[in-house]
Amino acid sequence: MKTTYMNLDKILDLKKWRNLQDSLALVTKLAIVTVNYKGVPISQHSSVRPFCETMRKNPNTAKLCEKCDARGGLEAVRTNAPYIYLCHWNIVDIAIPIIIDDKYVGAIMAGEVKIKDGDKHPPLEQMLTVPSKGFEQNLNNNEEIQRLYDSIPTLSYTEINDAAQMLYRLCNYIVEEAMNKNLILEVYEKMAPVKEDLSTEDISYGYSLDNIQNIKKELANTVTNAYVKTSINDHLVCKNKVLQPAFDYIYKHKREKISQQKMADLCHISTGYFSRIFPKETGMNFSVFISLKKIEWSKQLLEKTDLSIAQISDELGFNDPGYYIKTFKKYENITPNVYRKYYQEKL
Repeated sequence: MKTTYMNLDKILDLKKWRNLQDSLALVTKLAIVTVNYKGVPISQHSSVRPFCETMRKNPNTAKLCEKCDARGGLEAVRTNAPYIYLCHWNIVDIAIPIIIDDKYVGAIMAGEVKIKDGDKHPPLEQMLTVPSKGFEQNLNNNEEIQRLYDSIPTLSYTEINDAAQMLYRLCNYIVEEAMNKNLILEVYEKMAPVKEDLSTEDISYGYSLDNIQNIKKELANTVTNAYVKTSINDHLVCKNKVLQPAFDYIYKHKREKISQQKMADLCHISTGYFSRIFPKETGMNFSVFISLKKIEWSKQLLEKTDLSIAQISDELGFNDPGYYIKTFKKYENITPNVYRKYYQEKL
Protein backbone atom coordinates (compact mmCIF):
# COMPACT_ATOMS: atom_id res chain seq x y z
CA MET A 1 0.00 0.00 0.00
CA LYS A 2 1.01 3.62 -0.25
CA THR A 3 3.50 4.69 2.38
CA THR A 4 1.05 7.31 3.67
CA TYR A 5 -1.09 4.48 4.99
CA MET A 6 1.75 3.55 7.31
CA ASN A 7 0.96 6.64 9.38
CA LEU A 8 -1.49 5.81 12.15
CA ASP A 9 -3.55 8.92 11.50
CA LYS A 10 -4.12 7.59 7.97
CA ILE A 11 -5.14 4.15 9.22
CA LEU A 12 -7.33 5.07 12.18
CA ASP A 13 -10.23 7.48 12.34
CA LEU A 14 -8.70 9.29 15.31
CA LYS A 15 -11.92 10.92 16.46
CA LYS A 16 -13.74 7.58 16.67
CA TRP A 17 -10.66 5.89 18.08
CA ARG A 18 -10.37 8.41 20.90
CA ASN A 19 -13.99 7.82 21.89
CA LEU A 20 -13.40 4.05 21.84
CA GLN A 21 -10.16 4.49 23.80
CA ASP A 22 -12.01 6.41 26.52
CA SER A 23 -14.57 3.60 26.78
CA LEU A 24 -11.87 0.94 26.89
CA ALA A 25 -10.09 2.79 29.68
CA LEU A 26 -13.28 2.80 31.76
CA VAL A 27 -14.00 -0.90 31.15
CA THR A 28 -10.44 -2.17 31.69
CA LYS A 29 -9.68 0.26 34.55
CA LEU A 30 -6.43 1.12 32.76
CA ALA A 31 -5.06 4.46 31.62
CA ILE A 32 -4.56 4.35 27.82
CA VAL A 33 -2.74 6.50 25.26
CA THR A 34 -1.85 5.77 21.62
CA VAL A 35 1.56 6.77 20.26
CA ASN A 36 3.22 6.67 16.85
CA TYR A 37 6.43 4.79 16.08
CA LYS A 38 8.46 7.68 17.50
CA GLY A 39 6.63 7.43 20.81
CA VAL A 40 4.77 10.70 20.22
CA PRO A 41 1.13 10.58 21.46
CA ILE A 42 -1.49 10.80 18.70
CA SER A 43 -4.41 10.55 21.11
CA GLN A 44 -5.40 12.13 24.37
CA HIS A 45 -4.47 10.26 27.55
CA SER A 46 -7.61 8.40 28.64
CA SER A 47 -8.13 8.05 32.42
CA VAL A 48 -4.60 9.23 33.17
CA ARG A 49 -3.72 8.85 36.86
CA PRO A 50 -3.11 12.11 38.76
CA PHE A 51 0.29 10.84 39.89
CA CYS A 52 1.42 10.01 36.33
CA GLU A 53 -0.02 13.24 35.00
CA THR A 54 1.99 15.17 37.59
CA MET A 55 5.19 13.29 36.74
CA ARG A 56 4.72 13.89 33.00
CA LYS A 57 4.17 17.62 33.51
CA ASN A 58 7.53 17.96 35.27
CA PRO A 59 10.27 18.30 32.59
CA ASN A 60 12.77 16.29 34.64
CA THR A 61 10.57 13.32 35.50
CA ALA A 62 8.80 13.43 32.11
CA LYS A 63 12.04 12.40 30.40
CA LEU A 64 12.12 9.23 32.47
CA CYS A 65 8.49 8.46 31.58
CA GLU A 66 9.16 8.93 27.86
CA LYS A 67 12.28 6.77 27.96
CA CYS A 68 10.40 4.07 29.83
CA ASP A 69 7.57 4.14 27.24
CA ALA A 70 10.08 3.89 24.40
CA ARG A 71 11.82 0.86 25.88
CA GLY A 72 8.56 -0.88 26.68
CA GLY A 73 7.38 -0.31 23.12
CA LEU A 74 10.58 -1.80 21.69
CA GLU A 75 10.19 -4.91 23.84
CA ALA A 76 6.64 -5.30 22.54
CA VAL A 77 7.91 -4.97 18.97
CA ARG A 78 10.64 -7.53 19.61
CA THR A 79 8.15 -10.09 20.93
CA ASN A 80 5.30 -8.99 18.62
CA ALA A 81 2.96 -9.33 21.59
CA PRO A 82 1.69 -7.25 24.52
CA TYR A 83 4.53 -6.56 26.93
CA ILE A 84 3.71 -6.11 30.62
CA TYR A 85 6.43 -4.43 32.65
CA LEU A 86 7.20 -2.09 35.55
CA CYS A 87 8.01 1.54 34.98
CA HIS A 88 10.68 3.34 37.02
CA TRP A 89 8.07 4.10 39.71
CA ASN A 90 7.22 0.38 40.06
CA ILE A 91 3.87 0.98 38.38
CA VAL A 92 2.58 -1.65 35.94
CA ASP A 93 2.41 -0.61 32.28
CA ILE A 94 1.58 -2.47 29.05
CA ALA A 95 2.92 -1.83 25.55
CA ILE A 96 0.79 -3.19 22.70
CA PRO A 97 2.57 -2.95 19.33
CA ILE A 98 0.85 -1.95 16.10
CA ILE A 99 2.73 -3.73 13.31
CA ILE A 100 1.80 -3.55 9.62
CA ASP A 101 3.68 -5.54 6.96
CA ASP A 102 6.35 -6.24 9.57
CA LYS A 103 6.81 -2.52 10.17
CA TYR A 104 6.36 -0.99 13.63
CA VAL A 105 4.07 2.00 13.18
CA GLY A 106 3.00 2.72 16.75
CA ALA A 107 1.69 1.33 20.01
CA ILE A 108 -1.11 1.43 22.52
CA MET A 109 0.32 2.20 25.95
CA ALA A 110 -1.89 1.13 28.84
CA GLY A 111 -1.59 0.57 32.57
CA GLU A 112 -0.76 2.99 35.37
CA VAL A 113 -1.92 0.45 37.95
CA LYS A 114 -0.35 -1.61 40.73
CA ILE A 115 -0.65 -5.33 41.31
CA LYS A 116 -2.65 -6.30 44.38
CA ASP A 117 -0.55 -7.19 47.39
CA GLY A 118 0.07 -10.92 47.67
CA ASP A 119 -1.05 -11.61 44.10
CA LYS A 120 1.21 -14.21 42.47
CA HIS A 121 2.53 -13.27 39.04
CA PRO A 122 5.53 -13.81 36.75
CA PRO A 123 8.51 -11.56 37.43
CA LEU A 124 8.13 -8.25 35.60
CA GLU A 125 11.04 -6.34 34.11
CA GLN A 126 11.64 -2.82 35.35
CA MET A 127 12.37 -0.69 32.31
CA LEU A 128 14.45 1.92 34.13
CA THR A 129 16.18 2.20 37.47
CA VAL A 130 15.16 5.54 38.86
CA PRO A 131 18.00 7.79 40.15
CA SER A 132 18.59 7.16 43.85
CA LYS A 133 17.29 10.58 44.85
CA GLY A 134 14.32 10.57 42.52
CA PHE A 135 11.83 8.08 43.86
CA GLU A 136 12.43 8.45 47.58
CA GLN A 137 12.84 12.22 47.46
CA ASN A 138 9.67 12.77 45.46
CA LEU A 139 7.57 10.48 47.65
CA ASN A 140 9.00 10.90 51.12
CA ASN A 141 9.47 14.67 51.02
CA ASN A 142 6.15 15.55 49.41
CA GLU A 143 2.94 14.49 51.11
CA GLU A 144 0.81 15.40 48.07
CA ILE A 145 2.94 13.31 45.70
CA GLN A 146 2.81 10.43 48.21
CA ARG A 147 -0.99 10.73 48.37
CA LEU A 148 -1.28 10.65 44.57
CA TYR A 149 1.02 7.63 44.41
CA ASP A 150 -0.99 5.79 47.04
CA SER A 151 -4.20 6.51 45.11
CA ILE A 152 -3.09 4.49 42.06
CA PRO A 153 -5.63 1.66 41.67
CA THR A 154 -4.69 -2.00 42.05
CA LEU A 155 -5.65 -4.96 39.87
CA SER A 156 -4.80 -8.63 39.91
CA TYR A 157 -2.20 -9.80 37.40
CA THR A 158 -4.89 -11.91 35.71
CA GLU A 159 -7.06 -8.82 35.18
CA ILE A 160 -4.09 -6.92 33.74
CA ASN A 161 -3.08 -9.76 31.42
CA ASP A 162 -6.66 -10.36 30.23
CA ALA A 163 -7.02 -6.65 29.43
CA ALA A 164 -3.69 -6.68 27.55
CA GLN A 165 -4.75 -9.64 25.40
CA MET A 166 -8.14 -8.09 24.69
CA LEU A 167 -6.60 -4.78 23.63
CA TYR A 168 -4.09 -6.61 21.43
CA ARG A 169 -6.79 -8.57 19.59
CA LEU A 170 -9.02 -5.54 19.25
CA CYS A 171 -6.16 -3.42 17.96
CA ASN A 172 -5.23 -6.03 15.34
CA TYR A 173 -8.84 -6.31 14.21
CA ILE A 174 -9.35 -2.56 13.87
CA VAL A 175 -6.08 -2.05 11.99
CA GLU A 176 -6.78 -4.99 9.65
CA GLU A 177 -10.23 -3.67 8.82
CA ALA A 178 -8.83 -0.19 8.20
CA MET A 179 -6.10 -1.60 5.95
CA ASN A 180 -8.67 -3.62 3.99
CA LYS A 181 -10.73 -0.49 3.48
CA ASN A 182 -7.71 1.47 2.28
CA LEU A 183 -6.69 -1.41 0.01
CA ILE A 184 -10.13 -1.55 -1.60
CA LEU A 185 -10.05 2.19 -2.23
CA GLU A 186 -6.55 2.00 -3.70
CA VAL A 187 -7.35 -0.98 -5.93
CA TYR A 188 -10.58 0.66 -7.01
CA GLU A 189 -8.68 3.77 -8.10
CA LYS A 190 -6.32 1.64 -10.20
CA MET A 191 -8.65 -1.00 -11.57
CA ALA A 192 -12.20 0.32 -11.65
CA PRO A 193 -12.93 3.65 -13.39
CA VAL A 194 -15.38 5.86 -11.56
CA LYS A 195 -18.85 5.49 -13.06
CA GLU A 196 -20.59 8.66 -14.19
CA ASP A 197 -23.72 7.82 -12.22
CA LEU A 198 -21.86 7.62 -8.87
CA SER A 199 -22.95 10.41 -6.59
CA THR A 200 -20.49 12.64 -4.74
CA GLU A 201 -21.58 10.96 -1.53
CA ASP A 202 -20.75 7.53 -2.97
CA ILE A 203 -17.25 8.63 -3.89
CA SER A 204 -16.52 10.50 -0.68
CA TYR A 205 -17.93 8.22 1.97
CA GLY A 206 -17.89 4.68 0.65
CA TYR A 207 -19.17 2.16 -1.86
CA SER A 208 -22.11 -0.18 -2.03
CA LEU A 209 -21.70 -3.81 -1.05
CA ASP A 210 -21.96 -4.81 -4.72
CA ASN A 211 -19.13 -2.45 -5.69
CA ILE A 212 -16.88 -3.80 -2.94
CA GLN A 213 -17.60 -7.40 -3.93
CA ASN A 214 -16.75 -6.59 -7.57
CA ILE A 215 -13.48 -5.02 -6.51
CA LYS A 216 -12.61 -8.13 -4.52
CA LYS A 217 -13.38 -10.32 -7.53
CA GLU A 218 -11.16 -8.19 -9.77
CA LEU A 219 -8.38 -8.38 -7.21
CA ALA A 220 -8.78 -12.16 -6.98
CA ASN A 221 -8.54 -12.38 -10.77
CA THR A 222 -5.34 -10.39 -10.66
CA VAL A 223 -3.90 -12.90 -8.23
CA THR A 224 -5.08 -15.84 -10.33
CA ASN A 225 -3.71 -14.48 -13.59
CA ALA A 226 -0.37 -13.68 -12.01
CA TYR A 227 0.08 -17.13 -10.49
CA VAL A 228 2.61 -19.39 -12.22
CA LYS A 229 2.23 -23.08 -11.35
CA THR A 230 5.77 -24.19 -10.73
CA SER A 231 7.51 -25.83 -7.80
CA ILE A 232 9.91 -23.84 -5.65
CA ASN A 233 12.48 -26.51 -6.54
CA ASP A 234 11.82 -26.17 -10.27
CA HIS A 235 14.62 -25.92 -12.78
CA LEU A 236 15.34 -24.55 -16.21
CA VAL A 237 17.16 -26.37 -19.00
CA CYS A 238 18.76 -23.91 -21.38
CA LYS A 239 18.68 -24.09 -25.14
CA ASN A 240 22.05 -22.32 -25.10
CA LYS A 241 24.17 -24.74 -23.06
CA VAL A 242 26.72 -22.00 -22.38
CA LEU A 243 24.26 -20.44 -19.93
CA GLN A 244 23.39 -23.65 -18.09
CA PRO A 245 25.93 -23.15 -15.23
CA ALA A 246 24.34 -19.77 -14.48
CA PHE A 247 20.82 -21.17 -14.26
CA ASP A 248 21.99 -24.11 -12.18
CA TYR A 249 23.52 -21.68 -9.72
CA ILE A 250 20.47 -19.36 -9.64
CA TYR A 251 18.08 -22.18 -8.80
CA LYS A 252 20.35 -23.68 -6.13
CA HIS A 253 21.20 -20.40 -4.38
CA LYS A 254 17.86 -18.63 -4.01
CA ARG A 255 18.97 -16.84 -0.84
CA GLU A 256 21.90 -15.06 -2.52
CA LYS A 257 21.99 -11.67 -4.14
CA ILE A 258 23.34 -12.82 -7.50
CA SER A 259 25.29 -10.52 -9.81
CA GLN A 260 25.53 -10.69 -13.58
CA GLN A 261 29.32 -10.56 -13.33
CA LYS A 262 29.40 -13.70 -11.19
CA MET A 263 27.12 -15.55 -13.60
CA ALA A 264 29.27 -14.57 -16.57
CA ASP A 265 32.34 -15.85 -14.75
CA LEU A 266 30.60 -19.17 -14.06
CA CYS A 267 29.83 -19.51 -17.76
CA HIS A 268 33.42 -18.54 -18.67
CA ILE A 269 32.30 -15.68 -20.90
CA SER A 270 32.54 -11.90 -20.72
CA THR A 271 29.85 -9.87 -19.00
CA GLY A 272 29.06 -8.11 -22.27
CA TYR A 273 28.54 -11.36 -24.13
CA PHE A 274 26.47 -12.75 -21.24
CA SER A 275 24.21 -9.69 -21.29
CA ARG A 276 23.63 -10.16 -25.04
CA ILE A 277 22.77 -13.86 -25.05
CA PHE A 278 20.81 -13.96 -21.76
CA PRO A 279 17.75 -12.04 -23.12
CA LYS A 280 17.69 -14.36 -26.15
CA GLU A 281 17.29 -17.29 -23.78
CA THR A 282 14.73 -15.74 -21.40
CA GLY A 283 13.14 -12.85 -23.28
CA MET A 284 14.24 -10.35 -20.63
CA ASN A 285 17.39 -8.87 -19.15
CA PHE A 286 19.19 -10.49 -16.22
CA SER A 287 17.99 -8.19 -13.39
CA VAL A 288 14.34 -8.46 -14.43
CA PHE A 289 14.60 -12.25 -14.70
CA ILE A 290 16.09 -12.54 -11.21
CA SER A 291 13.43 -10.25 -9.71
CA LEU A 292 10.57 -12.11 -11.39
CA LYS A 293 11.94 -15.50 -10.37
CA LYS A 294 12.29 -14.44 -6.75
CA ILE A 295 8.77 -13.01 -6.74
CA GLU A 296 7.49 -16.25 -8.27
CA TRP A 297 9.24 -18.28 -5.57
CA SER A 298 7.98 -15.95 -2.86
CA LYS A 299 4.39 -16.43 -4.07
CA GLN A 300 4.78 -20.17 -3.59
CA LEU A 301 6.02 -19.58 -0.04
CA LEU A 302 3.11 -17.22 0.63
CA GLU A 303 0.68 -19.88 -0.59
CA LYS A 304 2.21 -22.97 1.01
CA THR A 305 3.79 -21.79 4.26
CA ASP A 306 3.08 -19.62 7.29
CA LEU A 307 6.43 -17.85 7.03
CA SER A 308 6.29 -14.14 7.84
CA ILE A 309 7.06 -11.50 5.24
CA ALA A 310 10.42 -10.89 6.93
CA GLN A 311 11.27 -14.60 6.82
CA ILE A 312 10.34 -14.91 3.15
CA SER A 313 12.37 -11.80 2.37
CA ASP A 314 15.37 -13.34 4.10
CA GLU A 315 14.80 -16.74 2.50
CA LEU A 316 15.04 -15.23 -0.98
CA GLY A 317 17.91 -12.84 -0.42
CA PHE A 318 16.18 -9.46 -0.48
CA ASN A 319 17.98 -6.65 1.29
CA ASP A 320 15.12 -6.08 3.73
CA PRO A 321 11.36 -6.76 4.01
CA GLY A 322 10.53 -3.26 2.81
CA TYR A 323 12.46 -3.79 -0.43
CA TYR A 324 10.79 -7.19 -0.92
CA ILE A 325 7.32 -5.67 -0.46
CA LYS A 326 8.18 -2.86 -2.89
CA THR A 327 9.48 -5.31 -5.52
CA PHE A 328 6.50 -7.63 -5.11
CA LYS A 329 4.07 -4.77 -5.55
CA LYS A 330 5.97 -3.51 -8.59
CA TYR A 331 5.33 -6.76 -10.45
CA GLU A 332 2.06 -7.93 -8.86
CA ASN A 333 0.33 -4.59 -8.11
CA ILE A 334 -0.54 -5.81 -4.59
CA THR A 335 1.44 -6.45 -1.41
CA PRO A 336 2.57 -9.94 -0.32
CA ASN A 337 0.15 -9.95 2.62
CA VAL A 338 -2.78 -9.13 0.38
CA TYR A 339 -1.71 -11.79 -2.13
CA ARG A 340 -1.65 -14.40 0.66
CA LYS A 341 -5.00 -13.23 2.03
CA TYR A 342 -6.83 -13.50 -1.27
CA TYR A 343 -5.13 -16.75 -2.26
CA GLN A 344 -6.29 -18.31 1.02
CA GLU A 345 -9.83 -16.96 0.52
CA LYS A 346 -9.99 -18.76 -2.84
CA LEU A 347 -9.22 -22.15 -1.29
